[in-house]
Amino acid sequence: MYDWAEFRHFRYLLAILEKRGLRAAAEELHTSQPNLSVQARQFQDNAGVRLFRKTKRGHIRPTESGDAFIGLARYVLEVRNEVIDAIVAIERGEIVSICSGSSSLVDQELFRELCSMHKRLVPSAGVRPTHGDVHQLIEEVQAGVVDIALVTLPLEHPDIHVEELRRDRLVVCMRKDSPLANKAALVVGDLEEHLRIFYHPQKHPDAHDRLVERLSSVGVHIRDYSRASHPSEMQALVRDGFGVALIREGMTLDDQLTTRPVVGIDWTIDTALIYHKQRHPKTIPILVRQFKKQFGREISQNDSEIALTAGRTAMKRPNASVSTTEEGPIQLRLLG
Repeated sequence: MYDWAEFRHFRYLLAILEKRGLRAAAEELHTSQPNLSVQARQFQDNAGVRLFRKTKRGHIRPTESGDAFIGLARYVLEVRNEVIDAIVAIERGEIVSICSGSSSLVDQELFRELCSMHKRLVPSAGVRPTHGDVHQLIEEVQAGVVDIALVTLPLEHPDIHVEELRRDRLVVCMRKDSPLANKAALVVGDLEEHLRIFYHPQKHPDAHDRLVERLSSVGVHIRDYSRASHPSEMQALVRDGFGVALIREGMTLDDQLTTRPVVGIDWTIDTALIYHKQRHPKTIPILVRQFKKQFGREISQNDSEIALTAGRTAMKRPNASVSTTEEGPIQLRLLG
């Protein structure tokens, strides 16, 4: 459809808009001003757009479309370089296999999709899945043992590129026969009394500290609690009656368990893709772009407004029962 558009058009027009002039852009690109002017006019005429206007003094002033073009052109040229780098690496036999890692709080369906996507991207390359704690995976990515990993945040490391992927709400996991399950949504006071199960602090210390800080900010102070090293262990402790736990919304639940949101709380568990900034297989940046496009997600504004309405209703009817269907209780999503 746009076969007339070439990479040189993007490079030329980007230079014109960034330098705010044809002369400065021509000097940077080592070409003549007439050639640059012809290329810019061809692109704009074919696309039916005007990316800049000349002032009386001959300066270039980007239009609204021109301002948008700057970021988009940088993206196009960056992807071009990544694709060529990947093809060259494959041709040289540098992408024999990759090692993909995942921490235990990550949605494992996402992890399986990550492994499958690279296999589709480079059918000849093998994929070696591995699991570990967040800090362990960071060390292995830094050492080059793991090429890319799905982990939960927070995470800071000077050598690690962090690409945030999605945000999922934290909800309260409880037994279906718990008195709390009779409520459409819980209040903060319910956490103070019943929250007694946590993911083991040593598995992700930064995340544990952040959660404790958030709980403290709403008046919930953590005392004695049971510790679990895996989400399945957390559910087992809840099922066995040791308290309730905070888990990722949408997680597959044991048949005896259900979840409820908490009024006034919009906490999330954030998932990110990580890889080494300098030392990584050349296919990784392309994989990250494709994966984020297909599976990236944030809490939408519409979800927030709907959930807030549900939360206000729940506060008015704190003991209201949750409607049920043949599949089980309806799990309301809440963002206070």
